[in-house]
Amino acid sequence: MEKKDIDWSNLGFGYVKTDKRYVSNYKDGSWDEGCLTEDANIVLNECAGVLQYAQTVFEGLKAYTTEDGRIVCFRPDLNAARMVDSAKRLEMPAFPEDRFVEAVVETVKANAAYVPPYGSGATLYIRPYMFGSNPVIGVKPANEYQFRMFCTPVGPYFKGGAKPITIKVSDFDRAAPHGTGHIKAGLNYAMSLHAIVTAHAEGFDENMYLDAATRTKVEETGGANFIFITKDGTLVTPKSDSILPSITRRSLVDVASKILGMKVEHREVYFDEVKDFAECGLCGTAAVISPVGKIYDHGKEICFPSGMEDMGPVTKKLYDTLTGIQMGRIEGPEGWIKEIM
Repeated sequence: MEKKDIDWSNLGFGYVKTDKRYVSNYKDGSWDEGCLTEDANIVLNECAGVLQYAQTVFEGLKAYTTEDGRIVCFRPDLNAARMVDSAKRLEMPAFPEDRFVEAVVETVKANAAYVPPYGSGATLYIRPYMFGSNPVIGVKPANEYQFRMFCTPVGPYFKGGAKPITIKVSDFDRAAPHGTGHIKAGLNYAMSLHAIVTAHAEGFDENMYLDAATRTKVEETGGANFIFITKDGTLVTPKSDSILPSITRRSLVDVASKILGMKVEHREVYFDEVKDFAECGLCGTAAVISPVGKIYDHGKEICFPSGMEDMGPVTKKLYDTLTGIQMGRIEGPEGWIKEIM
């Protein structure tokens, strides 16, 4: 298979149109068989449910070329299961988990020429999403939906390496107690846009959101979970019903406890204790781990001992192990790697 003529080493993290995408429609109580299409455009009625009441959920995952030349995907079954949970919370019909994984395979195979070669630093980003498609003017769920999946080659999230970032404690709330913070709904990300634009304008890379009820506990950023490393090398991850269950975070927990033999704690993390951690990072699909060097809290600074130059040593070990599994350099737990071709 001949690869597309793309300067893989200079790809940014943006959209590149590929050849095929997957589409399936829900009508009269069931999903159709679905198919691949070359048409990247969507035609909707002006009153479509997604346009009126933001009834949409999505996922994000990647396909990689391994060291031995295979094309694989990382834990797509967990993305499928999480999308079911998201859909149920917004009163949308669940797209079957087995069909979700099949759609990943079909979409990646159809765009195999866009999967970046091993060692390029680039990957194929896959975006499944679903939305209410029929006209809805009263406040109620749509009764017709479309599930789609496209992919695009992307460069590394960090050009020149993952340098520690500076974040701020946000004055905005990301999610309300008993709200939708635990699902991957488009509306959650829309709510974070003003906060992230504000943070960037003030010179910060990201926000740290605290719990909306008491503003004493760490939750997450606009698009990633937090991880912390204690001075004795324990991995700590914040626990809250408002936090999205990150697949990267769950995988890092398993890497830490089952492969690296680390102690792991998944618990409520109070902001007052953040100053006592040795390392801090944000974890998600795009960057795997973004190291945090400094947190700004209304005139006060929390500086981590790992500093602003490099990823902390424990975080680096977690990062290298997980990316090694994803790229086929390290054998991971059974079922983590889905071979595409």
